[in-house]
Amino acid sequence: MSIQHILVIDDDVLSREFLVDAVKSLGFHALEASDGKRGLERARSEHPDLVLTDLRMPGMDGIQLVEALAEHCPGLPVVVVSAHGSVESAVQAMRAGAVDFLLKPVSPDAIDVVLRRVAHRLRLERENRYLRDELEAPGGTLIAESPAMQETLQAGERIARSKGTVLITGESGTGKERVAQFIHRKSPRADGPFIRVNCAALSENLLESELFGHERGAFTGAHKARPGRFELADGGTLLLDEIGEISPNLQAKLLRVLEEEEFERVGGTSTLKVDVRVIATTNRDLAAEVSAGHFREDLYYRLHVLPIHMQPLRRRQEDVLPLAQHFVKVYAERNGMDVPALSPEVRAQLVAWSWPGNVRELENVVQRAVVLLSGDEIQPADLSFGPGTSERTESGKPASLSGTPSLLANRLLADIEREAILATLDCTGGNKTEAARRLGVTARTLSNKMKAWRQAGLVA
Repeated sequence: MSIQHILVIDDDVLSREFLVDAVKSLGFHALEASDGKRGLERARSEHPDLVLTDLRMPGMDGIQLVEALAEHCPGLPVVVVSAHGSVESAVQAMRAGAVDFLLKPVSPDAIDVVLRRVAHRLRLERENRYLRDELEAPGGTLIAESPAMQETLQAGERIARSKGTVLITGESGTGKERVAQFIHRKSPRADGPFIRVNCAALSENLLESELFGHERGAFTGAHKARPGRFELADGGTLLLDEIGEISPNLQAKLLRVLEEEEFERVGGTSTLKVDVRVIATTNRDLAAEVSAGHFREDLYYRLHVLPIHMQPLRRRQEDVLPLAQHFVKVYAERNGMDVPALSPEVRAQLVAWSWPGNVRELENVVQRAVVLLSGDEIQPADLSFGPGTSERTESGKPASLSGTPSLLANRLLADIEREAILATLDCTGGNKTEAARRLGVTARTLSNKMKAWRQAGLVA
């Protein structure tokens, strides 16, 4: 649960002591105040996770306190407790901003139920706030036509059942984050939050605050306390993207969380405990970084419990056309267009290109082609490739020739088509029917082309 510190406010000494004891018996840290004014002051100075307050108190009553807390401590949940329960008073408290209402005499079990309900609601709200702008990108659909990708997903499904830390390695753009999301969805934590932080995008100080949160006044601009990603991911999964970029100082702090599942917010003294499954990704060779002294060896072994390596797209050739067709549909629908077809020549070019930028590059190429398209079919002239390897060796592996857009455009289309067909046949073990399906042509067309090439001495 994300609730750990609870402020109890009640002017009746016996009632307050009972509530404090109940809160402590449930495993929470309890703070207390004897009236609304003192309670507001303590809430502003000590930043509890939740307030449990009586309704009728001298001076500032429970309704006024709820309104004051909404102004001075926005986002702080308040549960109102009253011995004078009525529908009207409960409605009034909820309208003022209370998240729940309890009627005295109240039992520890009833308090426990309410706190768990509030904690669940807070977790969903906070997760939604962080993920609102991180809607699943077009690349979120996992295409697994290739044996390599199928093996990866099978391994991910087995790994998902455990709690162990996962390290996903691979080149940029191969879909590491999508596999992390897949593992989360297949895990017992699927109903919990999935929180992501890009370790390469933030400075050391900002990243520390993002991971562990901060208290008000911890640094310039910290006008209010803020939970970190570890707190938000409590009960779920935290994705540490590009883990190889974090500083040695943060590596040490991260190691402690992985080992002890506890930490302090920046500028805070209270120790917070969390239950989080960590998945880390990197495009670096972390073993080499350890040897070079750039990455802690103990942290590496803490992360490298359940490793997964993502193969580059050039080794997942069977995924190229299904991914391309998926992106065509996504961007056509997004731009209010009819879904265009991929011409046979375009299919051949897409399969022949080695995709140095992997799935991300393929998505960009298809997006440009769809957005700028004027007809109902994507043609070779609509494709704009970046610098990279465009030739394949006879074994199907990329050759060392560097390609450019002009190089690819000037190559004979027949050569591109032949390379694509031969490479696909190699991937399918010579199965012409399967190769034709992947290329989007008929088996008869493929057989006729092979026959013509043999007669011309272009293939054996």
